[in-house]
Amino acid sequence: MGPRNLAILAIAVVLGIIAVVLANAWFSGVENQQERVAQEQQLSRIVVATQPLQFGSPLTTENLRMQNFPAGSVPAGSFNSMEDAMMGGRVALRPIVPGEPILADKVSGAGGRAVLSAILPEGMRAISIPVTAVSGVSGFVRPNDTVDIFLTRQIPGLGAGADDLMTDVIMEGVQVLAVDQVASEDATDPAVGSTAVLQVDQFGAQKLVLANRLGQLTMALRNVENQEPGPMLTVTSRDLGDPSIYLAGQRTAPSANSAPASPQFIFAPPGYADGPQQASGPPAPPLHTGPTMSVIRGTESTEYPVGRFRGR
Repeated sequence: MGPRNLAILAIAVVLGIIAVVLANAWFSGVENQQERVAQEQQLSRIVVATQPLQFGSPLTTENLRMQNFPAGSVPAGSFNSMEDAMMGGRVALRPIVPGEPILADKVSGAGGRAVLSAILPEGMRAISIPVTAVSGVSGFVRPNDTVDIFLTRQIPGLGAGADDLMTDVIMEGVQVLAVDQVASEDATDPAVGSTAVLQVDQFGAQKLVLANRLGQLTMALRNVENQEPGPMLTVTSRDLGDPSIYLAGQRTAPSANSAPASPQFIFAPPGYADGPQQASGPPAPPLHTGPTMSVIRGTESTEYPVGRFRGR
C-alpha cells in the first residue's frame, strides 16, 4: 500500500472517530437537556416502549427509551431507569404498545422467564378443558376473552334414559388465558384449538375437573363489558320446542303375536298450558315439563313426574 493510500486511510479513521465523538456528545446533550426540562417542569423520567412488545419479548435498549411524565401521574410499578427495566433479562408478559409505560406487572422478574403463572393474580388458578370446533365457538374464543361454561349431562335417576339430558350454567364470566399454547392477546384470528386454559379460583378449578368427567363442557362467548350475572337455570329436553305436542303410547316393544300399534301424536290447542280445555272424550292429563320416571308393570308403562334434587 502506497503512502497516498495510507494517508487517505488515516484521514478516514480520524474523521470516523470525530463523528462518533460528536454523535455521543449530541445524544448526551439531548438527554441532559431532557433531564433539565423534567426538573424545571416537575416531571419524572420513566421507561416506555418504542416498539410493539409481545408475550416473551426481551426488553432491550432498542425497544425502550426514557420519557418525561407528569410527576403526579406516574403509574404505579413504572421504572425510572433503563438499567432497572432490563435488569436480569426481563421479558414482556403482556402485549405492550409503543409509548406505553413499562410496568412491573407486565414484565417478568430477574431471570427473564415468560411463564403463564407469572400473570396469575393471587389466589387464582389456571386450568385447561377440552374444546372442539363446536364447544369452542368455532375458534372465535381467543386469549383474554370472557366466556360462560355450560355442562350437559344425563339427568340423575334410575328412570332416566339416554335422551334425558340437562344443561346447567356452572360458571360465568371466566377469563380465557390461552388456547392450546397461544397466550398472546394479539392473537385474534379465529383458530380451532383442542384445549382452552381458563383462569378460575380453586373451587372453580375443582368444579371444572369434576364437570369434565360428568358430561360435555361448552363455552359461550360473552361481551367483556357486560359482567351482569344471568339466570342460573337448568334446561332439559322438555324445555325445547312446543310442550303441547307429545307422543302417546307404550315405550315397551309389542309382543310377537300382537300387531305393532302406530304412535299417536296429540296436539293441545293454544291455551292448553293455562288450563284444561273442554274436548270430546276423556281429558288429557296436564303436561309435566320436568323430568319423569317410567314404571313398567307387565306390558303397561306409566310415567310419573319426578321432582328435582333440593328443589332445583
